[in-house]
Amino acid sequence: MPTPKGDAKTCSQGHRYYKSSDCPTCPICEREQKNETGFLLLLSAPARRALENHGITSLHKLSEHSEKEILQFHGMGPASLPKLRAALEEAGLSFKS
Repeated sequence: MPTPKGDAKTCSQGHRYYKSSDCPTCPICEREQKNETGFLLLLSAPARRALENHGITSLHKLSEHSEKEILQFHGMGPASLPKLRAALEEAGLSFKS
């Protein structure tokens, strides 16, 4: 078994991890957040910010909106819709009709 590198730390969520730097970011929390918001990584920065500015950080929240509503957000363009549709379909969701 490999020897852990760095000091043992515990985040506010109770995750225990090792880090050699002073960076307070918990890698376990980061991984969990990436899984939840991973679909945002498919988008351009303006489109991602448009969704985040409207509180849409999960596919479930995205599915509560229609495509027409999403396109009204400043920074969101039609090129992002196929990526969002595919992410919703993969999760068994769809845009609101």
